[in-house]
Amino acid sequence: MPRVVGSLLLVVAAGVSSIGATGPAPGPAPARPLDQVVPAPERVRPGGSPYTLTPATRILADGASRADTREAARIGSYLAGLLRPSTGYALPVGEPKGDRNARDGIRLRLGTGDRNLGTEGYRLESGRHGVTITAREPAGLFHGVQTLRQLLPAPVEKRSTQRVRWTVAGGTITDTPRFAYRGAMLDVSRHFLTVDQVKLYIDQLALYKINTLHLHLSDDQGWRIAVDSWPRLATYGGSTQVGGGPGGYYTKAQYRDLVAYATSRHLEVIPEIDMPGHTNAALASYAELNCDGVAPPLYTGTAVGFSSLCVPKEVTYDFVDDVVRELAALTPGRYLHIGGDEAHATSHADYVAFMDRAQAVVAKYGKTVAGWHQITGATPAAGAVAQYWGYDATGSAERAQVAAAAKKGTRLVLSPADRVYLDMKYDRSTPLGQSWAGYTEVDRSYDWDPGTYLAGAGVPESAVLGIEAPLWTETIATSDQMEYMAFPRLLGVAELGWSPAASHDWDTYKLRLAAQGPRMTALGIDYYRSPLVPWPAG
Repeated sequence: MPRVVGSLLLVVAAGVSSIGATGPAPGPAPARPLDQVVPAPERVRPGGSPYTLTPATRILADGASRADTREAARIGSYLAGLLRPSTGYALPVGEPKGDRNARDGIRLRLGTGDRNLGTEGYRLESGRHGVTITAREPAGLFHGVQTLRQLLPAPVEKRSTQRVRWTVAGGTITDTPRFAYRGAMLDVSRHFLTVDQVKLYIDQLALYKINTLHLHLSDDQGWRIAVDSWPRLATYGGSTQVGGGPGGYYTKAQYRDLVAYATSRHLEVIPEIDMPGHTNAALASYAELNCDGVAPPLYTGTAVGFSSLCVPKEVTYDFVDDVVRELAALTPGRYLHIGGDEAHATSHADYVAFMDRAQAVVAKYGKTVAGWHQITGATPAAGAVAQYWGYDATGSAERAQVAAAAKKGTRLVLSPADRVYLDMKYDRSTPLGQSWAGYTEVDRSYDWDPGTYLAGAGVPESAVLGIEAPLWTETIATSDQMEYMAFPRLLGVAELGWSPAASHDWDTYKLRLAAQGPRMTALGIDYYRSPLVPWPAG
Protein backbone atom coordinates (compact mmCIF):
# COMPACT_ATOMS: atom_id res chain seq x y z
CA MET A 1 0.00 0.00 0.00
CA PRO A 2 1.26 3.60 -0.51
CA ARG A 3 3.24 4.95 2.43
CA VAL A 4 4.50 8.31 3.64
CA VAL A 5 7.58 8.07 5.84
CA GLY A 6 7.05 9.98 9.06
CA SER A 7 9.94 12.37 8.48
CA LEU A 8 7.81 14.08 5.85
CA LEU A 9 5.38 15.13 8.55
CA LEU A 10 7.76 17.82 9.78
CA VAL A 11 7.55 19.79 6.55
CA VAL A 12 6.06 23.21 7.25
CA ALA A 13 3.50 23.85 4.54
CA ALA A 14 2.73 27.43 5.48
CA GLY A 15 1.07 28.08 2.14
CA VAL A 16 -1.60 25.41 2.60
CA SER A 17 -5.10 26.74 3.15
CA SER A 18 -8.69 25.58 3.04
CA ILE A 19 -8.79 26.27 -0.71
CA GLY A 20 -8.15 22.55 -1.26
CA ALA A 21 -11.45 21.58 0.37
CA THR A 22 -14.15 20.27 -1.93
CA GLY A 23 -17.02 21.98 -0.17
CA PRO A 24 -18.21 22.99 3.27
CA ALA A 25 -17.48 20.65 6.15
CA PRO A 26 -20.36 18.45 7.32
CA GLY A 27 -22.57 19.64 10.15
CA PRO A 28 -21.89 18.98 13.83
CA ALA A 29 -21.18 15.37 14.84
CA PRO A 30 -20.62 14.05 18.37
CA ALA A 31 -17.07 14.70 19.49
CA ARG A 32 -15.06 11.78 20.76
CA PRO A 33 -15.32 11.64 24.59
CA LEU A 34 -12.08 12.67 26.28
CA ASP A 35 -11.60 9.25 27.87
CA GLN A 36 -11.92 7.32 24.61
CA VAL A 37 -8.23 7.26 23.74
CA VAL A 38 -5.39 4.74 24.04
CA PRO A 39 -3.65 4.64 26.47
CA ALA A 40 -6.47 5.55 28.86
CA PRO A 41 -5.77 8.92 30.54
CA GLU A 42 -5.14 9.09 34.26
CA ARG A 43 -7.89 11.63 35.05
CA VAL A 44 -10.65 13.07 32.87
CA ARG A 45 -13.12 15.84 33.71
CA PRO A 46 -15.55 16.24 30.79
CA GLY A 47 -17.74 19.28 30.37
CA GLY A 48 -18.12 22.64 28.71
CA SER A 49 -18.22 23.62 25.10
CA PRO A 50 -16.22 21.73 22.47
CA TYR A 51 -13.64 23.36 20.23
CA THR A 52 -13.77 23.14 16.45
CA LEU A 53 -10.75 23.79 14.25
CA THR A 54 -11.38 26.27 11.43
CA PRO A 55 -9.34 27.86 8.65
CA ALA A 56 -8.48 30.60 11.18
CA THR A 57 -7.04 28.20 13.79
CA ARG A 58 -3.49 28.96 14.84
CA ILE A 59 -0.94 26.98 16.88
CA LEU A 60 0.54 29.16 19.62
CA ALA A 61 3.83 28.17 21.28
CA ASP A 62 4.52 29.51 24.75
CA GLY A 63 7.26 28.72 27.26
CA ALA A 64 8.62 29.66 30.65
CA SER A 65 11.92 30.51 28.93
CA ARG A 66 13.11 31.23 25.41
CA ALA A 67 14.40 27.67 25.16
CA ASP A 68 11.00 26.33 26.25
CA THR A 69 9.25 28.51 23.69
CA ARG A 70 11.54 27.27 20.92
CA GLU A 71 10.87 23.67 21.89
CA ALA A 72 7.12 24.29 22.10
CA ALA A 73 7.31 25.82 18.62
CA ARG A 74 9.16 22.77 17.31
CA ILE A 75 6.42 20.50 18.67
CA GLY A 76 3.87 22.92 17.24
CA SER A 77 5.45 22.60 13.79
CA TYR A 78 5.30 18.82 14.13
CA LEU A 79 1.59 19.08 15.03
CA ALA A 80 0.90 21.42 12.13
CA GLY A 81 2.62 18.97 9.78
CA LEU A 82 0.28 16.25 11.00
CA LEU A 83 -2.90 18.29 10.66
CA ARG A 84 -2.40 20.35 7.49
CA PRO A 85 -2.83 17.61 4.86
CA SER A 86 -6.21 16.37 6.12
CA THR A 87 -7.72 19.66 7.28
CA GLY A 88 -6.45 21.81 4.42
CA TYR A 89 -5.88 24.60 6.96
CA ALA A 90 -2.75 26.78 7.09
CA LEU A 91 -2.32 26.36 10.89
CA PRO A 92 0.46 28.93 11.29
CA VAL A 93 2.76 28.38 14.26
CA GLY A 94 3.70 31.43 16.34
CA GLU A 95 3.94 32.94 19.78
CA PRO A 96 0.99 34.41 21.69
CA LYS A 97 2.91 37.55 22.73
CA GLY A 98 1.24 40.65 21.34
CA ASP A 99 -1.63 38.63 19.85
CA ARG A 100 -5.02 39.98 20.96
CA ASN A 101 -6.65 36.62 20.20
CA ALA A 102 -3.93 34.48 21.79
CA ARG A 103 -6.39 32.37 23.71
CA ASP A 104 -8.01 31.14 20.48
CA GLY A 105 -6.56 28.12 18.70
CA ILE A 106 -4.24 25.36 19.90
CA ARG A 107 -1.89 26.60 22.58
CA LEU A 108 1.20 24.65 23.61
CA ARG A 109 2.64 25.77 26.95
CA LEU A 110 5.96 24.35 28.12
CA GLY A 111 7.87 24.68 31.37
CA THR A 112 4.91 25.61 33.54
CA GLY A 113 2.10 23.85 35.35
CA ASP A 114 1.69 21.31 38.10
CA ARG A 115 4.96 19.80 39.33
CA ASN A 116 3.14 16.49 39.63
CA LEU A 117 3.11 16.28 35.85
CA GLY A 118 6.75 15.19 36.04
CA THR A 119 8.84 14.61 32.92
CA GLU A 120 6.17 13.02 30.74
CA GLY A 121 2.82 14.24 32.04
CA TYR A 122 0.57 16.87 30.51
CA ARG A 123 -2.73 18.67 30.97
CA LEU A 124 -5.11 19.14 28.04
CA GLU A 125 -7.94 21.66 28.40
CA SER A 126 -10.55 22.05 25.67
CA GLY A 127 -13.24 24.71 25.43
CA ARG A 128 -15.06 27.02 23.06
CA HIS A 129 -12.00 29.13 22.21
CA GLY A 130 -9.40 26.43 21.81
CA VAL A 131 -7.29 23.61 23.20
CA THR A 132 -4.42 24.25 25.62
CA ILE A 133 -1.79 21.59 26.33
CA THR A 134 0.49 22.31 29.28
CA ALA A 135 3.57 20.34 30.33
CA ARG A 136 6.68 20.83 32.41
CA GLU A 137 8.96 18.95 30.00
CA PRO A 138 9.00 18.54 26.20
CA ALA A 139 8.13 14.83 26.32
CA GLY A 140 4.93 15.65 28.18
CA LEU A 141 3.95 18.27 25.63
CA PHE A 142 4.62 15.79 22.83
CA HIS A 143 2.48 13.13 24.53
CA GLY A 144 -0.32 15.66 24.93
CA VAL A 145 -0.19 16.29 21.19
CA GLN A 146 -0.68 12.54 20.60
CA THR A 147 -3.81 12.65 22.77
CA LEU A 148 -5.10 15.62 20.78
CA ARG A 149 -4.61 13.63 17.57
CA GLN A 150 -6.76 10.83 18.93
CA LEU A 151 -9.49 13.23 20.06
CA LEU A 152 -9.87 14.49 16.49
CA PRO A 153 -11.78 12.34 13.97
CA ALA A 154 -9.75 9.45 12.50
CA PRO A 155 -9.54 10.98 8.97
CA VAL A 156 -7.15 13.56 10.46
CA GLU A 157 -4.44 10.94 9.85
CA LYS A 158 -4.98 10.94 6.08
CA ARG A 159 -2.61 12.75 3.73
CA SER A 160 -5.26 14.46 1.60
CA THR A 161 -7.95 17.04 2.40
CA GLN A 162 -11.03 15.56 4.07
CA ARG A 163 -14.54 17.02 4.42
CA VAL A 164 -14.78 16.59 8.18
CA ARG A 165 -15.79 18.82 11.08
CA TRP A 166 -12.69 18.83 13.30
CA THR A 167 -14.19 19.01 16.80
CA VAL A 168 -12.59 18.27 20.18
CA ALA A 169 -14.87 17.60 23.15
CA GLY A 170 -14.84 20.06 26.04
CA GLY A 171 -13.19 19.28 29.36
CA THR A 172 -9.82 18.57 30.96
CA ILE A 173 -7.39 15.63 30.88
CA THR A 174 -4.61 15.41 33.45
CA ASP A 175 -2.31 12.55 32.54
CA THR A 176 0.94 11.00 33.74
CA PRO A 177 2.43 7.55 33.05
CA ARG A 178 2.41 4.64 35.49
CA PHE A 179 5.84 3.35 34.41
CA ALA A 180 8.87 5.33 33.26
CA TYR A 181 9.87 2.70 30.68
CA ARG A 182 7.39 1.82 27.92
CA GLY A 183 9.24 0.09 25.16
CA ALA A 184 9.20 -1.81 21.91
CA MET A 185 12.03 -3.95 20.59
CA LEU A 186 12.74 -4.42 16.91
CA ASP A 187 14.91 -7.31 15.73
CA VAL A 188 16.78 -6.05 12.67
CA SER A 189 19.21 -8.98 12.76
CA ARG A 190 17.10 -11.94 11.62
CA HIS A 191 15.75 -9.81 8.77
CA PHE A 192 17.35 -6.45 8.05
CA LEU A 193 14.96 -3.50 8.12
CA THR A 194 15.77 -0.25 6.34
CA VAL A 195 16.06 3.17 7.93
CA ASP A 196 12.69 4.18 6.46
CA GLN A 197 11.02 1.04 7.80
CA VAL A 198 12.32 1.76 11.29
CA LYS A 199 11.29 5.42 11.08
CA LEU A 200 7.77 4.41 10.11
CA TYR A 201 7.61 2.13 13.17
CA ILE A 202 8.91 4.96 15.37
CA ASP A 203 6.05 7.21 14.25
CA GLN A 204 3.54 4.46 14.97
CA LEU A 205 5.01 3.90 18.45
CA ALA A 206 4.94 7.61 19.26
CA LEU A 207 1.18 7.87 18.69
CA TYR A 208 0.64 5.53 21.64
CA LYS A 209 3.21 7.14 23.96
CA ILE A 210 5.87 4.43 23.70
CA ASN A 211 9.11 6.08 24.83
CA THR A 212 11.82 3.48 24.21
CA LEU A 213 13.05 1.71 21.07
CA HIS A 214 15.30 -1.27 21.72
CA LEU A 215 17.21 -2.23 18.55
CA HIS A 216 18.50 -5.83 18.42
CA LEU A 217 21.52 -5.10 16.24
CA SER A 218 23.39 -8.41 16.23
CA ASP A 219 22.63 -12.10 16.21
CA ASP A 220 23.72 -15.33 14.57
CA GLN A 221 22.10 -14.35 11.27
CA GLY A 222 23.42 -10.83 10.85
CA TRP A 223 25.47 -7.93 12.26
CA ARG A 224 23.73 -4.62 11.53
CA ILE A 225 25.93 -1.72 12.70
CA ALA A 226 29.22 -0.48 11.24
CA VAL A 227 32.21 -0.75 13.59
CA ASP A 228 35.29 1.00 12.25
CA SER A 229 37.76 -1.06 14.28
CA TRP A 230 36.22 -4.35 13.15
CA PRO A 231 34.86 -3.55 9.66
CA ARG A 232 34.07 -7.13 8.56
CA LEU A 233 31.39 -7.35 11.24
CA ALA A 234 29.10 -5.29 9.01
CA THR A 235 30.44 -5.89 5.52
CA TYR A 236 30.66 -9.68 5.90
CA GLY A 237 28.67 -10.51 9.04
CA GLY A 238 25.85 -8.26 7.83
CA SER A 239 25.69 -9.78 4.34
CA THR A 240 22.87 -12.24 4.96
CA GLN A 241 19.72 -12.91 6.98
CA VAL A 242 17.27 -15.72 7.80
CA GLY A 243 16.65 -17.75 4.68
CA GLY A 244 19.48 -16.05 2.81
CA GLY A 245 19.05 -12.76 1.02
CA PRO A 246 21.23 -9.66 0.95
CA GLY A 247 20.99 -8.66 4.62
CA GLY A 248 22.35 -5.18 5.21
CA TYR A 249 23.66 -2.89 7.93
CA TYR A 250 23.45 0.70 9.13
CA THR A 251 26.36 3.02 8.52
CA LYS A 252 27.23 5.21 11.46
CA ALA A 253 25.56 8.15 9.73
CA GLN A 254 22.37 6.13 9.24
CA TYR A 255 22.36 5.00 12.84
CA ARG A 256 22.83 8.58 14.04
CA ASP A 257 19.94 9.60 11.80
CA LEU A 258 17.72 6.91 13.32
CA VAL A 259 18.65 7.97 16.84
CA ALA A 260 17.97 11.64 16.04
CA TYR A 261 14.62 10.76 14.48
CA ALA A 262 13.61 8.71 17.51
CA THR A 263 14.71 11.55 19.78
CA SER A 264 12.49 13.97 17.85
CA ARG A 265 9.59 11.66 18.74
CA HIS A 266 10.77 11.41 22.35
CA LEU A 267 11.87 7.79 22.12
CA GLU A 268 15.18 6.75 23.65
CA VAL A 269 17.13 4.23 21.56
CA ILE A 270 18.73 1.29 23.36
CA PRO A 271 21.15 -0.61 21.11
CA GLU A 272 21.77 -4.30 21.77
CA ILE A 273 24.83 -6.36 20.93
CA ASP A 274 23.94 -9.87 22.08
CA MET A 275 26.84 -11.65 23.85
CA PRO A 276 28.42 -14.14 24.50
CA GLY A 277 25.90 -16.28 22.57
CA HIS A 278 23.91 -15.35 19.46
CA THR A 279 27.26 -14.35 17.95
CA ASN A 280 27.74 -16.47 14.83
CA ALA A 281 27.80 -13.42 12.53
CA ALA A 282 30.75 -12.04 14.52
CA LEU A 283 32.49 -15.42 14.75
CA ALA A 284 32.15 -15.88 10.98
CA SER A 285 33.65 -12.44 10.40
CA TYR A 286 36.74 -12.87 12.57
CA ALA A 287 38.34 -16.27 13.10
CA GLU A 288 40.29 -15.08 16.15
CA LEU A 289 37.08 -14.73 18.15
CA ASN A 290 36.69 -18.52 18.01
CA CYS A 291 38.48 -20.73 20.53
CA ASP A 292 39.81 -22.97 17.72
CA GLY A 293 40.74 -20.02 15.51
CA VAL A 294 38.47 -21.26 12.72
CA ALA A 295 35.65 -19.05 11.44
CA PRO A 296 32.33 -20.86 10.98
CA PRO A 297 30.22 -20.24 7.87
CA LEU A 298 27.56 -17.55 7.85
CA TYR A 299 24.26 -18.79 9.22
CA THR A 300 20.75 -18.31 7.83
CA GLY A 301 18.71 -20.70 9.97
CA THR A 302 16.65 -20.06 13.09
CA ALA A 303 18.06 -22.46 15.72
CA VAL A 304 19.53 -20.82 18.83
CA GLY A 305 22.11 -21.55 21.51
CA PHE A 306 24.96 -22.96 19.43
CA SER A 307 27.40 -20.03 19.25
CA SER A 308 29.72 -18.41 21.79
CA LEU A 309 32.55 -15.92 21.92
CA CYS A 310 35.74 -17.48 23.27
CA VAL A 311 35.67 -16.33 26.88
CA PRO A 312 39.30 -17.22 27.83
CA LYS A 313 40.86 -15.29 24.92
CA GLU A 314 41.97 -11.73 25.62
CA VAL A 315 41.12 -10.69 22.06
CA THR A 316 37.46 -11.25 22.98
CA TYR A 317 37.63 -8.33 25.39
CA ASP A 318 39.47 -6.17 22.86
CA PHE A 319 36.49 -6.86 20.60
CA VAL A 320 33.95 -6.06 23.33
CA ASP A 321 35.77 -2.87 24.28
CA ASP A 322 35.96 -1.61 20.69
CA VAL A 323 32.35 -2.40 19.86
CA VAL A 324 30.97 -0.91 23.07
CA ARG A 325 33.19 2.18 22.76
CA GLU A 326 32.05 2.94 19.21
CA LEU A 327 28.39 2.19 19.87
CA ALA A 328 28.33 4.21 23.09
CA ALA A 329 29.77 7.19 21.23
CA LEU A 330 26.90 6.99 18.73
CA THR A 331 24.18 6.60 21.35
CA PRO A 332 23.15 9.52 23.61
CA GLY A 333 20.75 7.38 25.65
CA ARG A 334 21.45 5.94 29.06
CA TYR A 335 21.53 2.22 28.30
CA LEU A 336 23.50 -0.32 26.30
CA HIS A 337 22.03 -3.82 26.08
CA ILE A 338 24.48 -6.75 26.06
CA GLY A 339 21.98 -9.57 25.60
CA GLY A 340 23.12 -12.59 27.57
CA ASP A 341 20.27 -14.98 26.75
CA GLU A 342 20.41 -18.56 25.48
CA ALA A 343 24.17 -18.83 25.95
CA HIS A 344 23.91 -22.63 25.94
CA ALA A 345 27.33 -23.09 24.32
CA THR A 346 29.02 -21.16 27.16
CA SER A 347 29.75 -22.86 30.48
CA HIS A 348 28.25 -21.23 33.56
CA ALA A 349 31.70 -20.33 34.89
CA ASP A 350 32.67 -18.75 31.57
CA TYR A 351 29.33 -16.93 31.39
CA VAL A 352 29.84 -15.35 34.82
CA ALA A 353 33.42 -14.40 33.99
CA PHE A 354 32.40 -12.88 30.66
CA MET A 355 29.51 -10.87 32.14
CA ASP A 356 31.75 -9.46 34.86
CA ARG A 357 34.15 -8.08 32.27
CA ALA A 358 31.56 -7.01 29.68
CA GLN A 359 29.54 -5.06 32.25
CA ALA A 360 32.68 -3.26 33.37
CA VAL A 361 33.32 -2.20 29.76
CA VAL A 362 29.81 -0.76 29.47
CA ALA A 363 30.34 1.25 32.65
CA LYS A 364 33.75 2.40 31.38
CA TYR A 365 32.03 4.15 28.47
CA GLY A 366 29.39 5.83 30.59
CA LYS A 367 26.39 3.57 29.95
CA THR A 368 24.10 1.55 32.18
CA VAL A 369 23.97 -2.16 31.48
CA ALA A 370 20.78 -3.79 30.25
CA GLY A 371 20.50 -7.50 29.48
CA TRP A 372 18.06 -10.34 29.22
CA HIS A 373 17.09 -11.77 32.60
CA GLN A 374 19.70 -14.53 32.37
CA ILE A 375 22.25 -11.94 33.50
CA THR A 376 20.78 -12.39 37.00
CA GLY A 377 22.54 -15.79 36.95
CA ALA A 378 25.81 -13.86 36.97
CA THR A 379 26.38 -10.76 39.10
CA PRO A 380 24.43 -7.80 37.68
CA ALA A 381 26.28 -4.50 37.95
CA ALA A 382 24.95 -1.77 40.21
CA GLY A 383 21.94 -0.16 38.55
CA ALA A 384 21.68 -2.86 35.86
CA VAL A 385 18.38 -3.54 34.10
CA ALA A 386 17.28 -7.14 33.54
CA GLN A 387 14.68 -7.78 30.84
CA TYR A 388 12.44 -10.64 31.92
CA TRP A 389 11.14 -12.75 29.02
CA GLY A 390 9.91 -15.79 30.91
CA TYR A 391 6.25 -16.68 30.76
CA ASP A 392 3.42 -17.77 33.01
CA ALA A 393 4.77 -21.33 33.23
CA THR A 394 8.39 -20.34 33.92
CA GLY A 395 9.77 -22.34 36.83
CA SER A 396 9.94 -20.99 40.35
CA ALA A 397 13.74 -21.33 40.53
CA GLU A 398 14.26 -19.02 37.58
CA ARG A 399 11.77 -16.50 38.93
CA ALA A 400 13.42 -16.68 42.36
CA GLN A 401 16.80 -15.89 40.75
CA VAL A 402 15.31 -12.79 39.13
CA ALA A 403 13.60 -11.78 42.38
CA ALA A 404 16.85 -12.12 44.32
CA ALA A 405 18.58 -9.76 41.90
CA ALA A 406 15.66 -7.31 42.13
CA LYS A 407 15.96 -7.27 45.91
CA LYS A 408 19.61 -6.25 45.49
CA GLY A 409 18.70 -3.32 43.24
CA THR A 410 18.48 -4.75 39.72
CA ARG A 411 15.57 -3.09 37.95
CA LEU A 412 13.26 -5.14 35.77
CA VAL A 413 11.68 -4.56 32.39
CA LEU A 414 8.91 -7.09 31.80
CA SER A 415 8.54 -8.79 28.41
CA PRO A 416 6.77 -12.08 29.18
CA ALA A 417 6.97 -14.09 25.96
CA ASP A 418 3.45 -15.51 26.12
CA ARG A 419 1.98 -12.04 26.72
CA VAL A 420 3.90 -9.42 24.75
CA TYR A 421 6.22 -11.15 22.27
CA LEU A 422 4.68 -9.66 19.15
CA ASP A 423 6.02 -12.43 16.92
CA MET A 424 3.83 -15.04 18.61
CA LYS A 425 0.91 -16.18 16.47
CA TYR A 426 -2.55 -14.92 17.41
CA ASP A 427 -3.96 -18.41 16.82
CA ARG A 428 -3.05 -21.51 14.84
CA SER A 429 -4.30 -19.93 11.58
CA THR A 430 -1.97 -16.89 11.76
CA PRO A 431 0.20 -17.00 8.61
CA LEU A 432 3.24 -15.37 10.25
CA GLY A 433 5.06 -15.74 13.52
CA GLN A 434 5.96 -18.54 15.89
CA SER A 435 4.16 -20.47 18.62
CA TRP A 436 6.83 -21.79 20.98
CA ALA A 437 5.40 -19.59 23.78
CA GLY A 438 1.82 -20.40 22.76
CA TYR A 439 -0.83 -18.37 20.95
CA THR A 440 -1.34 -14.77 22.04
CA GLU A 441 -4.65 -13.20 21.13
CA VAL A 442 -5.28 -9.53 21.76
CA ASP A 443 -7.02 -10.12 25.10
CA ARG A 444 -4.14 -12.21 26.46
CA SER A 445 -1.55 -9.56 25.62
CA TYR A 446 -3.62 -7.01 27.57
CA ASP A 447 -5.10 -8.95 30.47
CA TRP A 448 -2.21 -8.98 32.96
CA ASP A 449 -0.68 -6.52 35.41
CA PRO A 450 3.04 -5.66 35.17
CA GLY A 451 2.99 -4.44 38.76
CA THR A 452 1.97 -7.82 40.17
CA TYR A 453 3.23 -10.21 37.50
CA LEU A 454 6.22 -11.37 39.57
CA ALA A 455 4.71 -10.61 42.96
CA GLY A 456 4.43 -14.32 43.72
CA ALA A 457 8.22 -14.57 43.45
CA GLY A 458 8.64 -11.62 45.79
CA VAL A 459 9.17 -8.82 43.27
CA PRO A 460 7.42 -5.58 44.30
CA GLU A 461 6.06 -3.11 41.77
CA SER A 462 8.76 -0.66 42.84
CA ALA A 463 11.37 -2.93 41.21
CA VAL A 464 9.58 -2.83 37.84
CA LEU A 465 11.00 -0.13 35.61
CA GLY A 466 8.45 -0.84 32.92
CA ILE A 467 7.30 -3.03 30.05
CA GLU A 468 8.57 -3.80 26.56
CA ALA A 469 7.06 -5.61 23.57
CA PRO A 470 9.70 -7.38 21.43
CA LEU A 471 9.12 -8.07 17.74
CA TRP A 472 11.45 -10.83 16.57
CA THR A 473 11.75 -11.19 12.80
CA GLU A 474 12.51 -14.81 11.95
CA THR A 475 9.31 -14.80 9.84
CA ILE A 476 8.95 -11.06 9.25
CA ALA A 477 10.60 -9.02 6.50
CA THR A 478 8.23 -6.20 5.45
CA SER A 479 6.48 -3.28 7.13
CA ASP A 480 3.06 -4.81 6.41
CA GLN A 481 4.13 -8.00 8.16
CA MET A 482 5.50 -6.03 11.12
CA GLU A 483 2.24 -4.12 11.44
CA TYR A 484 0.08 -7.23 11.23
CA MET A 485 1.93 -8.81 14.14
CA ALA A 486 2.39 -5.65 16.24
CA PHE A 487 -1.05 -4.09 15.83
CA PRO A 488 -3.32 -4.09 17.70
CA ARG A 489 -1.40 -5.90 20.49
CA LEU A 490 1.08 -3.05 20.81
CA LEU A 491 -1.72 -0.69 21.86
CA GLY A 492 -2.49 -2.90 24.84
CA VAL A 493 1.16 -2.92 25.86
CA ALA A 494 1.22 0.87 25.64
CA GLU A 495 -1.82 1.08 27.90
CA LEU A 496 -0.39 -1.34 30.47
CA GLY A 497 2.72 0.83 30.65
CA TRP A 498 0.98 4.20 30.81
CA SER A 499 -2.46 3.93 32.39
CA PRO A 500 -3.33 3.42 36.07
CA ALA A 501 -3.82 -0.22 37.07
CA ALA A 502 -7.39 0.53 38.17
CA SER A 503 -8.32 1.46 34.59
CA HIS A 504 -7.29 -1.89 33.10
CA ASP A 505 -10.44 -3.70 32.05
CA TRP A 506 -10.69 -5.79 28.89
CA ASP A 507 -14.39 -5.21 28.33
CA THR A 508 -14.03 -1.43 28.24
CA TYR A 509 -10.60 -1.48 26.60
CA LYS A 510 -11.79 -3.51 23.61
CA LEU A 511 -14.33 -0.79 22.82
CA ARG A 512 -11.65 1.91 22.86
CA LEU A 513 -9.42 -0.39 20.83
CA ALA A 514 -12.18 -0.90 18.27
CA ALA A 515 -12.44 2.87 17.84
CA GLN A 516 -8.73 2.89 16.89
CA GLY A 517 -9.47 0.72 13.85
CA PRO A 518 -10.43 3.59 11.53
CA ARG A 519 -7.40 5.56 12.74
CA MET A 520 -5.03 2.69 12.00
CA THR A 521 -6.68 2.29 8.59
CA ALA A 522 -6.24 6.02 7.88
CA LEU A 523 -2.55 5.65 8.78
CA GLY A 524 -2.18 2.71 6.41
CA ILE A 525 -1.44 0.26 9.26
CA ASP A 526 -2.17 -3.29 8.14
CA TYR A 527 -3.49 -4.48 11.52
CA TYR A 528 -4.96 -7.83 12.57
CA ARG A 529 -8.76 -7.69 12.79
CA SER A 530 -9.14 -9.78 15.93
CA PRO A 531 -12.59 -11.41 16.19
CA LEU A 532 -12.55 -10.52 19.89
CA VAL A 533 -12.80 -6.80 19.11
CA PRO A 534 -16.03 -5.14 17.83
CA TRP A 535 -14.39 -3.24 14.97
CA PRO A 536 -16.62 -0.68 13.22
CA ALA A 537 -18.20 -1.90 9.99
CA GLY A 538 -16.70 -0.73 6.73
